[in-house]
Amino acid sequence: MALMLPLVVVVVLAAAAGVSAGGGGRGGEEERTYIVRVDADAKPSVYPTHAHWYEAAVMSASAGDGAGWPEGGPLIHTYSAAFHGFSARMSPAAAAELAAAPGVAAVVPERVRRLATTRSPRFLGLLSSPPSALLADSDFGSDLVIAVVDTGISPAHRSFHDQGLGPVPPRWRGVCASGPGFPPSSCNRKLVGARFFSKGYEATSGRMNETAEVRSPLDTDGHGTHTASIAAGRYVFPASTLGYARGVAAGMAPKARLAAYKVCWVGGCFDSDILAAFDAAVADGVDVISLSVGGVVVPYYLDAIAIGAFGATEAGIVVSASAGNGGPGGVTVTNVAPWMATVGAGSMDRAFPANVRLGDGQVLDGVSVYGGPGLEPGKMYELVYAGAGSGMASSSADGYSASMCLDGSLDPAAVRGKIVVCDRGVNSRAAKGDVVHRAGGVGMVLANGAFDGEGLVADCHVLPATAVGAAAGEKLRKYIASSTKQRPATGTILFEGTHLGVHPAPVVAAFSARGPNPQSPEILKPDLIAPGLNILAAWPSGVGPAGIASDGRRTEFNILSGTSMACPHVSGLAALLKAAHPTWSPAAIKSALMTTAYVRDNSNGTMVDESTGAVADVFDFGAGHVDPMRAMDPGLVYDIAPSDYVNFLCNLNYTEQNIRAITRRQADCRGARRAGHAGNLNYPSLSATFAVADAEASSGKAMRTHFIRTATNVGGGRAVYRAAVRAPEGCNVTVQPARLAFRRDGQKLSFTVRVEATAPAKKMEPGSSEVRSGALTWSDGRHTVRSPIVVTLQAPLQ
Repeated sequence: MALMLPLVVVVVLAAAAGVSAGGGGRGGEEERTYIVRVDADAKPSVYPTHAHWYEAAVMSASAGDGAGWPEGGPLIHTYSAAFHGFSARMSPAAAAELAAAPGVAAVVPERVRRLATTRSPRFLGLLSSPPSALLADSDFGSDLVIAVVDTGISPAHRSFHDQGLGPVPPRWRGVCASGPGFPPSSCNRKLVGARFFSKGYEATSGRMNETAEVRSPLDTDGHGTHTASIAAGRYVFPASTLGYARGVAAGMAPKARLAAYKVCWVGGCFDSDILAAFDAAVADGVDVISLSVGGVVVPYYLDAIAIGAFGATEAGIVVSASAGNGGPGGVTVTNVAPWMATVGAGSMDRAFPANVRLGDGQVLDGVSVYGGPGLEPGKMYELVYAGAGSGMASSSADGYSASMCLDGSLDPAAVRGKIVVCDRGVNSRAAKGDVVHRAGGVGMVLANGAFDGEGLVADCHVLPATAVGAAAGEKLRKYIASSTKQRPATGTILFEGTHLGVHPAPVVAAFSARGPNPQSPEILKPDLIAPGLNILAAWPSGVGPAGIASDGRRTEFNILSGTSMACPHVSGLAALLKAAHPTWSPAAIKSALMTTAYVRDNSNGTMVDESTGAVADVFDFGAGHVDPMRAMDPGLVYDIAPSDYVNFLCNLNYTEQNIRAITRRQADCRGARRAGHAGNLNYPSLSATFAVADAEASSGKAMRTHFIRTATNVGGGRAVYRAAVRAPEGCNVTVQPARLAFRRDGQKLSFTVRVEATAPAKKMEPGSSEVRSGALTWSDGRHTVRSPIVVTLQAPLQ
């Protein structure tokens, strides 16, 4: 029967319900893009290539002559390295029938992702004289290639020069795609490859407007250039943004090679294009993939990023992804598959104060990197707030729009010559300043709301402006509300430049997305945090630092914030670790980064949450803040093979079809399910969730689970490690054995962690949860290997 499968597959594919040759699907259904994963060995021999097979299937399913397909045929992309299959537009009915066809592993609807948008090398201990051990031992990552999947790159920037670099690694198989603003000579020994992927974007959004975008790897946004230089920018001096953050700019792996894969456009970042970039990166021979893109969280078998990342991981490539900017709320983390490193954002010990002095003597803390003509020294300007009933709104806008300083919402006669207070939200922070500027305001104070808390981001505003937290914003609004015509509210903004040595640092950035993991709470996410707040890095010469069309200023470097900036820090560090330890797997590299991360700040307290000032927890920072010097020599690592991930998926109760959609392999889940649960994946953190029934909560009943872990000795020879446990509150944790005696490097030893949690004495509110955290630490006197333990007690909704 198996021998007949290719024939069966082509018959079913050819008969699959399809798409009309024009824009509508069968029965007038709206078409959309689907990503189709197939079994590669199911291709009928009658077709010379997989592409011919895919095209024939889609054309036949269209029930027409194909005249309405775009030039080049119905396929958007074909995939063969990280993933076997194709993407094409079809109706939902056609997709459903195709999904049921033999030989088809999965049909995944495309989703649109969004970008998750230098002192960091010194803050991380990488800039020193002589060079740090990690940089020296890895030769600054010189033989490694980092793929940056983003908005492209600005190849002429000084951060990407190739002076002093050796030849391109001979194993490199990539290309330098040319196009407008990106001639074939754009690549060099530093930027070894560049590609762009727009077919998925254009299939959904129509042909791109080439007066606003360029069909080439050239970065016309700035985000991709910024993230690429964080990962692997060369040393550049002097570097600053409008006079702020002066010093040496450098990436994490200054001599690593870069390959740019442009997938993000004005309309967003489309799954089919992202998957094409993964596929090309694997085929090209990259070592690390850096992805500062996020979106909705869906089951792994429906997540194109998770699927592409699995294929890359299986090929030995480290995948680092941003956690998202949905914080400070809980359950906002994205890119949560356990085979990816999910990176949240923290601050550094650098700040850009721009405080508001009020006429009544109050001084409110703020931040800004405005670098243009300042306000008149010593002069106090009238302050106005454009909220409801203020009279500041234009005739065509309401009070809410004016309070947000949306386009066209302010009355020029009411704000001219004044400093305007704008609420944060809806439009971009820089765009609000532009609205105030065009209305005639002389300055802006951007005030957080309650949800934003005290988290502040410094921006390159187009007029004198600063951002203040929620508490300061409330004081400011009350001060303005209490003013009269005889005694108007007044104030000014005091720009104080760059401050270093700030305490406490790091703190968890307010915007950084938080756990728990919405797909598999057994896997703690984010994995760790890295610098992502107010990061200076390279910037294209043709884009203003505010990132808005009206900004005609030009700067070689820019300061941005986001988990987009944190992710490439870890990508570059992963390249350094891989260069220093070429035999380590992606899981071993991630383990080294996680188990050596720290949770205490430079004031010797547990890191705090920027949004509240309260102590942060594991759902905020994961294993902690990355510490590259300790990661170089972690002592022990928790390694994971691709087959272990299959067992993990089995224990999530995924079907064999679901698992095949991710892993390209058949799965026999019987053994995996007998062996334990999803929490037994050999992960560097331990997370347990207990459902608490009413009776258990009132009785204080104990709930139990266990974790099995296997540690690999990478510390160099014989070593004896002893376990120390800080048990979560109300929990009893035991480790068996509590002593691991390694006889040689590379030896693996297993242990079991048993957790017993006592239900709360009081009844929990329906749907509420209680989080308790602790840690397991192994030490041999020279190495400290720390894993967070998190126990979540969850009350049912009813």
